[in-house]
Amino acid sequence: MGHRLSLDIDKYFADRTRPVLALGGTYPPLHHVRPHSHRRSQLFCPLTGIATASTSQGAWAVPAMRGLWIPAGVRHELRMQGVVEMQSLYFEPSVTANMPSRCRVVAISPLMRNLIHEAVALPVRYAREGRSGALMQLIQFEIARLPELPLSLPFPTDKALARLCRRFLLHPTAADNIDDWATALHASRRTFTRLFRRETGLSFVAWRQQACILKALPLLASGASVTHTALELGYENPAAFTTLFKRVLGAPPREYMLDRRVPTHALASLRDENKGAM
Repeated sequence: MGHRLSLDIDKYFADRTRPVLALGGTYPPLHHVRPHSHRRSQLFCPLTGIATASTSQGAWAVPAMRGLWIPAGVRHELRMQGVVEMQSLYFEPSVTANMPSRCRVVAISPLMRNLIHEAVALPVRYAREGRSGALMQLIQFEIARLPELPLSLPFPTDKALARLCRRFLLHPTAADNIDDWATALHASRRTFTRLFRRETGLSFVAWRQQACILKALPLLASGASVTHTALELGYENPAAFTTLFKRVLGAPPREYMLDRRVPTHALASLRDENKGAM
């Protein structure tokens, strides 16, 4: 499935003559890639399973066939739900200077998916001219065209509000309301709503909904039913949860319920959490 590198990955990143590098590999279920950063920017693309990512700025859920944009130098960690076969592109910072400076989940167009597949099939030290060079050049044009998906959860910088947000993420529920959070911060409802939007860029309700969806995706991927997931997240009935899910992601929850069987080739992949920090 392409190249899988571990601790020697940096020697390839040191090659500044190739603006784009492409690597692929497989992570076993529940694998944890510990906090790390890269000199290059990364587009991480699961082909199977779901990955969740977190930084000091927020959290993201990355379902199969989507991508996570990770800017150069951003310290991040990843957790896998199910077997995650992945392909990643790594960009010299100079060629993605106009890309966002924060992580984001993006849709992967059919063209970009095919480009990534072809790039991963090339040698890591591919020929810089001819077809290989043209392929990598086209990738640099297409990366900026990938639309953002609502699968991010920004964290506030206000310490008291950040504590509430991180505590909520441990057990997100649709039952939480603005008044309870405002009371916890000893603020009026109006002051709280202004603070929350200023700190996160989202309304409290939108942030709460996205937090519930980020929690729902790993539950669905682990084999939980839609009904169980909805009740776990505090929804009164599965229909209300399904309506929200479809409105945000454009697809019903059942499309994110994964096969729980584990391919045998994945069991030997990346056993050491300190390796394979792709």
